Amino acid sequence: MKAVVMAGGEGTRLRPMTSSMPKPLLPVANRPIMEHVLRLLKRHGLTETVVTVQFLASLVKNYFGDGEDLGMELSYANEEKPLGTAGSVKNAEEALKDDAFLVISGDALTDFDLSDLISFHKEKGALVTVCLTRVPNPLEFGITIVDEEGKVERFLEKPTWGQVFSDTVNTGIYVMEPEVFDYVEADVPVDWSGDVFPQLMKEGKPIYGYVAEGYWEDVGTHESYVKAQADVLEGKVQVELDGFEISPGVWVAEGAEVHPDAVLRGPLYIGDYAKVEAGAEIREHTVVGSNVVVKSGAFLHKAVVHDNVYIGQQSNLRGCVIGKNTDIMRASRIEDGAVIGDECLIGEESIVQGNVRVYPFKTIEAGAFVNTSVIWESRGQAHLFGARGVSGILNVEITPELAVRLAGAYATTLKKGSTVTTARDHSRGARALKRAVISALQASAIDVRDLENVPLPVARQQTARGSAGGIMVRTSPGVPDSVDIMFFDERGADLSQAGQRKLDRVYARQEYRRAFPGEIGDLSFPASVFDSYTGSLLRQVDTTGIAEAGLKVVVDASNGSAGLVLPSLLGRLQVDSLTINPGLDESRPTESVQARRAGLVRLGEIVASARAAFGVRFDPVGERLSLVDERGRIIEDDRSLLVMLDLVAAERRSGRVALPVTTTRIAEQVAAYHGTQVEWTTTSPDDLTRVGREESTIFGGDGRGGFIVPEFSSVFDGAAAFVRLIGLVARTQLTLSQIDARIPRAHVIKRDVATPWAVKGLVMRRVVEAAGDRFVDTTDGVRVVEADGRWVMVLPDPAEAVTHLWAEGPDDTSAQALLDEWSGVVESAGR
Repeated sequence: MKAVVMAGGEGTRLRPMTSSMPKPLLPVANRPIMEHVLRLLKRHGLTETVVTVQFLASLVKNYFGDGEDLGMELSYANEEKPLGTAGSVKNAEEALKDDAFLVISGDALTDFDLSDLISFHKEKGALVTVCLTRVPNPLEFGITIVDEEGKVERFLEKPTWGQVFSDTVNTGIYVMEPEVFDYVEADVPVDWSGDVFPQLMKEGKPIYGYVAEGYWEDVGTHESYVKAQADVLEGKVQVELDGFEISPGVWVAEGAEVHPDAVLRGPLYIGDYAKVEAGAEIREHTVVGSNVVVKSGAFLHKAVVHDNVYIGQQSNLRGCVIGKNTDIMRASRIEDGAVIGDECLIGEESIVQGNVRVYPFKTIEAGAFVNTSVIWESRGQAHLFGARGVSGILNVEITPELAVRLAGAYATTLKKGSTVTTARDHSRGARALKRAVISALQASAIDVRDLENVPLPVARQQTARGSAGGIMVRTSPGVPDSVDIMFFDERGADLSQAGQRKLDRVYARQEYRRAFPGEIGDLSFPASVFDSYTGSLLRQVDTTGIAEAGLKVVVDASNGSAGLVLPSLLGRLQVDSLTINPGLDESRPTESVQARRAGLVRLGEIVASARAAFGVRFDPVGERLSLVDERGRIIEDDRSLLVMLDLVAAERRSGRVALPVTTTRIAEQVAAYHGTQVEWTTTSPDDLTRVGREESTIFGGDGRGGFIVPEFSSVFDGAAAFVRLIGLVARTQLTLSQIDARIPRAHVIKRDVATPWAVKGLVMRRVVEAAGDRFVDTTDGVRVVEADGRWVMVLPDPAEAVTHLWAEGPDDTSAQALLDEWSGVVESAGR
């Protein structure tokens, strides 16, 4: 006997799950509902099956193919238009006309004894046998009455409670003889219960009802979909589960990686190649799909998570459904009954209330509170560029596909035949993404000069030597799971705001240029990059007095790419140096705040014991520099800026220094004392670079270890700052602790306040209004200056739903009070 599986319905009640996926492919315990149906048919010997398809038919065909993987023979009958339950089977008449056949829905979960149903049909000599079952609430189904012999006496489709006369309902499973096709008109919508069966009964044809024992759930609503998952996990329905039951009710599929310190409380299911980190808690009735990542601190209870989903740290998911390829970012909360469609992004610390529907391909902004369904437009602004280029979690937010599209968009902003310099740090993720970037550039008629693994300042310098721009891929500082794709202009500086907007527009339009075969770009690998860099550096930065001073310094390369340039540099400087952590460590492409601090403490111990003049520690890509004085004491980054400023200004006695407006006003006192002046810039690195290029600029810095040495470069460069510092210390003959001691103490405090995108403009207006008659500086954000000289600065983040605040006062208590006052202004406006 052949079977017919009806898989053409749209499943409108299950949207948004069925917006981009046909209902039969919805997973139950990590297998499509229809696959459970097909396996049931196979268990009862029904291996020849016709599948009727209509809505998103290609997805069903692509998934099941010819049925070979299941040991079955599948063929398909495609409806050009909806034909109803009977019309769709009539559409497959050619394959069914020779013998009795069984009809079953592809989106109902059951373990009925189909063999017994078929035997009943044959025993009764029925034209049609309707499979029935008893349910507590028959309102959504067709009620059926049968006599003592099982003959159907009456049908009623979807009654009201006033019409209910039985709890025995039609399951949509039938055994039929081919003669039934005589009662179904071709190519028009026809239903079994509404059209064909009443006619058969009117003519007295043998229609029987078989009351089945076992499990049956019509997965037609979100509630029944979640219930079906729980019933499978509870063992209420006999289906095949992939994987191993590692403890009672805890199923883990092949290749899944579950940390021993994760908390699992079954019954639950974890799909193949999923990864559950230490500290995550997965509770009963949760189904985790294939390739899902559950980060530490995440909590899941009665959650159904489809394939390829990322669940961030401290997220909380209860009784919800998450569509495939969706990213749930850190500390998000999704409440009971909520459904998130495929390929959505739920931002950090956002809350999706119960029963909210978020349709596919939507973005929910960080910190958002969503209590109505998101159907047409995203509830957030997708910003391509952040503070460090385009940043995100590797293979979650930043994928090879994204890298290809970004590089294609960047190439489209340049002329055909232009040259772009590419580089990376020493991480495997950066290496993989850079290869994708290079391919996209070449395919867009761009020649590529690949520097491979080099310090970031070297990549900038090489870009400035004849390239139209550059791309650097590196691990995000302090975030080992994330990467930055940084774009440079022809000078090696970060793209300007205008350049970023241009790239953003091309990317959004997806209008990427593609080269003809003869235009594919060339790929070259420049030689002697490090010698060229150090030679240029030592020619342009003043090194007089270094050899005569006999300084001893300790240099920590942090196991990063900065170590690649140090041998050449230190050898030519003729300075007594001790280099620590010079080798590359792929497992540590960046470092946490704690690891950085521990490294500085260790550096201080070595400096003190070696009686060195000072110690420096590079960040892993050689862009930033941290200092330790001759006593081994750490000079904090904001303090290092003032020390370097004092040294440079004391030697030059004129010119301007470029500093962001968030810097302590002590810097103005230091600069003025030595006859120089401060040029305040925005917090954007490209603005600092712009001032750094001007002829009168003698120094620049950001207070976070980034220093500009204008005579060599207008961008942050750790090696250039190091050479400049050695020369200054050698010529001034003062120790770093002596210089530090003569500079007044600063008291600047910073705080971040979560602010939804929708109210950022309102927040800034309220800040200006609250300033009243006080002096207001709008160089970047809003800086309000009190009459006594205290100041607070309020700056909305360009890429996240956050507002940054800085406050400075004569002491920490005063600065804290000011910060508390203005944080209240921001928070009240953001409510």
